[in-house]
Amino acid sequence: MTSSSALSSSSLSSSTLPVRRLGAAGPEVSALGLGCMGMSALYGPADRDESIGTIHAALDAGVTLLDTGDFYGMGHNELLIADALRTAPAAARERALTSVKFGALRGPEGEFFGIDGRPTAVKNFAAYSLQRLGVDHIDVYRLARLDPAVPVEETVGAIKELVDAGHVRYIGLSEVGADTVRRAAATAPIADLQIEYSLISRGIEREILPALRELGVGVTAYGVLSRGLISGHWTADRSTAANDFRSHSPRFSGENLQHNLALVETLREIADGHGVSVAQLAIAWVLARGEDIVPLVGARTRERLGEALGALDVTLDAGDLAAIERAVPADAAAGERYAAAQMAMLDSEK
Repeated sequence: MTSSSALSSSSLSSSTLPVRRLGAAGPEVSALGLGCMGMSALYGPADRDESIGTIHAALDAGVTLLDTGDFYGMGHNELLIADALRTAPAAARERALTSVKFGALRGPEGEFFGIDGRPTAVKNFAAYSLQRLGVDHIDVYRLARLDPAVPVEETVGAIKELVDAGHVRYIGLSEVGADTVRRAAATAPIADLQIEYSLISRGIEREILPALRELGVGVTAYGVLSRGLISGHWTADRSTAANDFRSHSPRFSGENLQHNLALVETLREIADGHGVSVAQLAIAWVLARGEDIVPLVGARTRERLGEALGALDVTLDAGDLAAIERAVPADAAAGERYAAAQMAMLDSEK
């Protein structure tokens, strides 16, 4: 394993980063993308100025992919990104690509009511996202979860019409299984599948990832630090707000949390031995899984962004990878990645 000064501020001052392509049909993007959800929702309070500063720092460092959802804070996240893009230097703004999830139905109290993938709804959601983001097109557009009442061919076909009209550039998928990917890809070119993938969430390796590679579909991997659980910064006595997703996540609860934090400590021994952080090691592992995988890092501060970007300086050889996977074997985590009701919504888990 080799690494350069991963935690230095120089990580935030470079104008270029390594690039990867989102599948055979997708755009070229920075090897790490910025997941912006936590700046608006589900992880407790966030500082608006620091959030915008983090987006600016990411763009300045060469991050080109900004991931959001129209339901993150009921539009708040898209408006936040719009403000960040509007106040960024023109060159950085022009390089930025937006990846938008849609379809989740929410109420005034933040409750979730289901998913709407009907063709008319697809176009309605897109119209509002274009307005909130202040852009003339969305780069990658995807249904957040499969709508069981609407064939995926109809949803993807509606996005294809948006592509043909110039409102969307590329079609993506989110949290769907191999069969659904095949059906979608038979309808229109698919750039990527966005799905959770980390050292402790490796289910895609069984059927989904082989299917994606057969079809030339890329991966944008979210949850690479399992929502902070394997970042090396989480502690057993850390408190969370009632509206923080992790307050209700099985992996952050009771004995599950103790078990999972013990796994993190085995990673820390490896990371310490090579002069990198646990987070950098975990992100570097995902990066090493293939050039067709682009990890999304959910940094909400410039400090965490700098740490995450340092993972690009970490090179893992075969021995390093074997040691990491001995420390955290597949299926080693305790607890599901979502609560039961949310797991039931995941086509990728069926």
